[in-house]
Amino acid sequence: MRIPLSWLRENAEVPAGATAEDVMAALVRVGLEEEDVIRPLDSLQGPIVVGQVLTREEEPQKNGKVINWCTVRVVPEGATQTLTGEGIDPSGVQGIICGAHNFEVGDKVVVTLPGAVLPGDFRITPRKTYGHVSAGMLASARELGLGDDHDGIVVFRDLGLDPEVGQEALPLLGVTDEAAEINVTPDRGYCFSIRGVAREYALATGTAFSDPAGRVTVAAPTQAAIGVQLKDEAPIRGNVGCDRFVTREVTGLDPEATTPAWMAERLRLAGMRPISLAVDVSNYVMWELGQPLHFYDRDTLTGDIVVRRAAAGEKLTTLDGKERTLHAEDLLITDGSGPIGLAGIMGGAATEVSASTRTVLIESAHFDAVSMGRTKRRHKLPSEASKRNERGVDWEVADKAAQRAVDLLVELGGGTDTGRGGDAGTRPAPVTVTLPHGAAAARVGVEYTREQELSSLTGVGCTVEEGADADLVTVPSWRPDMDIADDLIEEIARLVGYEQIPSTLPVAPPGRGLTGAQRSKRRVLDALAAAGLTEVLAYPFVSQAQNATFGAPVKGTEVPAVHLANPISAEFGWLRTSLLPGLLEIARRNASRGFRDTALFEGGLVFWPREQLGSATLPAGGARPSDEALQDLNAGIPDQPWHLAAVLSGRVSNGALGESARAWDWADALDAARLVSDTLGTELRVKQGAHQAFHPGRCARLQTAEGALVGWAGELHPDYLAANDLPERTVAMEVDVRELLAAAPESIVAQQDLSSFPAATQDVALVVAAELSAQEVLEALREGAGELLEHVELFDDYRGQGIELGSKSLAFALRFRATDRTLTADEASAAREAAVAVAAERFGAQARG
Repeated sequence: MRIPLSWLRENAEVPAGATAEDVMAALVRVGLEEEDVIRPLDSLQGPIVVGQVLTREEEPQKNGKVINWCTVRVVPEGATQTLTGEGIDPSGVQGIICGAHNFEVGDKVVVTLPGAVLPGDFRITPRKTYGHVSAGMLASARELGLGDDHDGIVVFRDLGLDPEVGQEALPLLGVTDEAAEINVTPDRGYCFSIRGVAREYALATGTAFSDPAGRVTVAAPTQAAIGVQLKDEAPIRGNVGCDRFVTREVTGLDPEATTPAWMAERLRLAGMRPISLAVDVSNYVMWELGQPLHFYDRDTLTGDIVVRRAAAGEKLTTLDGKERTLHAEDLLITDGSGPIGLAGIMGGAATEVSASTRTVLIESAHFDAVSMGRTKRRHKLPSEASKRNERGVDWEVADKAAQRAVDLLVELGGGTDTGRGGDAGTRPAPVTVTLPHGAAAARVGVEYTREQELSSLTGVGCTVEEGADADLVTVPSWRPDMDIADDLIEEIARLVGYEQIPSTLPVAPPGRGLTGAQRSKRRVLDALAAAGLTEVLAYPFVSQAQNATFGAPVKGTEVPAVHLANPISAEFGWLRTSLLPGLLEIARRNASRGFRDTALFEGGLVFWPREQLGSATLPAGGARPSDEALQDLNAGIPDQPWHLAAVLSGRVSNGALGESARAWDWADALDAARLVSDTLGTELRVKQGAHQAFHPGRCARLQTAEGALVGWAGELHPDYLAANDLPERTVAMEVDVRELLAAAPESIVAQQDLSSFPAATQDVALVVAAELSAQEVLEALREGAGELLEHVELFDDYRGQGIELGSKSLAFALRFRATDRTLTADEASAAREAAVAVAAERFGAQARG
């Protein structure tokens, strides 16, 4: 919100020497946020004068663009040009190229001559372009730093001015003024007006406030201008879409009337483009009082105005020329012909005020903020009007704003107030809030005096009825954000000063800390980081195809997923069921930028829908929901297990002298999964697996000792890697930490005596079927060897001469140790034979001689 200081001074006691920085410093003290200072003169230098267009020739270009080759007089006729150089004519007639088309021969315009400097250090010099030497530039408001309008150059005729050729242009454009730009938070919609900001400035400085609405004298209409019916058959959350609709009528508008320079200058400095008198008056009143207005060409209206919800599939062509298909929740302004406006958002093209309009019907209405916000987002129609309407507008100012517009159209446009109008609607009951004595001190931690509390509340416009134990506070109509006691307390804290609130750290209660699950999660994250992997955070939003690929091991299986009602991207509109899509996207982005050797991991939630998804009804705010409502809300929350995943891509190391580079392989992914289980103290069983996202022969199924599936590890499918431009042999693992924690012992600190006796080692080679996994054989050996077995590991997998086709030889090293004696060779051999016997019984394994 840009606040021209000259405008602010009309409503607040801003010192004559105060700058925009001073104004923002005062507003920051009451909770508003400073953004920028708009001071056009600071970024404008050199000769910027009034010029008159003498000739204009349109020249089409090969690129389809049409430029204008103009001759422009920049000094009074008969005077001599003082500038010299290429393209400078001593007679003061310059040749200038211009791409805009909103001017005619004879118009007086703003000309920036060679030597001028515009915002952004844009220096004007003679330059050859489009086959001509252009010695200057016809400037738009944006090029001069006066606003965002870049649709055409500044034409003085449009400003109602007829200055002398050659005189300085900047004083005519009001650039001696400056503006403070502030950021208005969503709960402070009343500050989207000079009225609201002036009130805040007065509160911040302790000076007087002059309400511009209070200076408007409303003339009661003598008869109705048009019938108005407020119908709302589909209120949102019980709120009626429109509860006040004020109309006024002005006739006999002068079609030649233009916006006066003072108004155009203020609007431009506020960031708005002057368009026409009617539009500019509407915008001026909105900026001044915060009440959006809409003007209709009265002669185009038929029958009564009816405010209602749209019928499904109904259509409306809005002022931007787009035909819009309406939603049943959209609030419409209609007449006998059908929809003529999207209420509070944008009017319809059929009733637009044009150059031929002589009679204007003024609409000043109060709409439901929730309805306005939903319609704006649904149709992607942000505007200055919707910005205010969706935050809540003062119900009481509607008739004041309409009268202010009438007065300006009569004064500036030569119109006549017909005295016709209306005020339909039912006044809402004032909001009253009970504020117990001492509640502010108890909530904020500052001992506020009664005088501070009362002066703060009355300062924002509240009426306070004092009681023995509590005050009954009536909230002003321009503060729809205040409806509970905490809102009043916030105002007291804000106006007395946030700096008065002490910074006190809470004392942690004894015997509390992280839960066991929280400590375990931190341990596994630390373990992977210590192993050399880099932790990253990926977006939880994925595509349906990504969920289908990683959410189920079998291709074609339907993967239930949570679809977002309002996704950031239509493509990535689902919540993830696996961490791997996000990790692989990060790896792919790194690879595309030359970083192809990565080791990434992430711990986070995945989302699986339950039988119920969401809740049919949302509880109202301001009160604790019932137990039934909470139970229903909880039932609709997706299941959210905590997963841990890693992606290893490229090479482990680049190699060195005498050492070859090594790429990550499936065993590294398996080791990462084992590191997680070891850190948690959980036994992880590895089985040969098959998953559509992994290589058909290099995929491990990860299970607990009880056989519950907890994840997958291995090399990713070559087709997936090729399609996503990832390095060959990229490997990954993902485990469900919640399942691992459920299988983990209460304490991972194992109490085991260390034996001081020597170990006995023996090897065994077993011939088994080629398709049998080594892990299954290893587990059989461990089970059969008994308590004396301390460790077993695979050290050889042989297939070739001496081994039948379809078989393989697996060699294992077994280490035996007793805690109370030195084992004999016979004892170790007996344990080994017992282990072989179990493998033979279970898998038909035969000892290899």
